[in-house]
Amino acid sequence: MSTTPAFTKKPFTSSILLWVRDDQPRKQGMDRWKGPHSAIISATPGFEEYRQIHLAETNPGLWPEVDGVETAIPADRRIDGVAEVTMKSVFSPLLGREQTKLAFLDEVNLFRRTVLFAGPPYSARWYDLAAPGERVGARALVYVRKREGVGTGAFRRILTDRLVPALASAGMLKELRTQAFMPWRRGLWNTPNVAHDNPADKQFHASLILGFPDTDARHAYFAGDAVARLSARLPAFASAVHAYEVEQALTFVAGGKALSRYLE
Repeated sequence: MSTTPAFTKKPFTSSILLWVRDDQPRKQGMDRWKGPHSAIISATPGFEEYRQIHLAETNPGLWPEVDGVETAIPADRRIDGVAEVTMKSVFSPLLGREQTKLAFLDEVNLFRRTVLFAGPPYSARWYDLAAPGERVGARALVYVRKREGVGTGAFRRILTDRLVPALASAGMLKELRTQAFMPWRRGLWNTPNVAHDNPADKQFHASLILGFPDTDARHAYFAGDAVARLSARLPAFASAVHAYEVEQALTFVAGGKALSRYLE
C-alpha cells in the first residue's frame, strides 16, 4: 500500500492562470512575460518565490481518456502559462500593493485573460522526492475540477491522502507541488481591460506540478500503471483533469531575493 511522501514545506502560494493576447504572435506575449513583465513582478516586496510556468503551445492533454471525466483540454480555455507566487507571510500582499498596481497596468500589453486561484494560507504542499543534486528535466501541470456533490473538505483529503501517494507511487517524480483552492472570487485579481471570466463549470479546485528526469520519463509516466490505476478512481470525485505539458519553469525570485537572471 502506498504512503504519502513527506512534504518539506507548507507555503503560502497562489497561482494566476494566464492567456496571452491572440491579436499578436504568441511568442511576443510569452517573451514579454519573462522579460519586462517579470522585472515588475520580481520587484514586489514580500515574495519568497516567484516562478513562471510556461506551457507548450500545443497541449491537447497528457492524461489518458477516462469515461465520465474531461481529460481533453478544450481549445477555447487552454492556458498559456501560470504565475506561481509564494509569499513570505500572510501580510506580504499588503507590502506589494504599489508594485502590483504597475503589474496591473502592464497586463493588458500581453494578456487577454487572467484568473487568480488562491488557497488558504499554508495549505499548499511541496514534497521532497528528489535525491540531492537531482535536476528536474521535464514537468507536467495538472488541474483538477471536483465533481458536483463532493464537499470541499472531502476533496482536499482526497488530494492529500489519495492523489499524492498514488501519483508518487511509481517512483519517477522528482518534484511534486500541490495547491487546494478556495472558492474562486473575481475581485481578488481584477486588472483593467483584461478578461477575468471564469464560469462555475470551468473552475478548478486543485493543481499539481509533477517533475520528471526528462521528457521520456514524463511520457512513460502518463502511459504507465500509476496513472492507469488512479484513472479508474477519478470519476468518484473529479469531473475534469487537465494535464498540461510544461515547456519551461523559470524562477525569478528564490529564498526571498530577486535573481539577477532567472533559473530554469
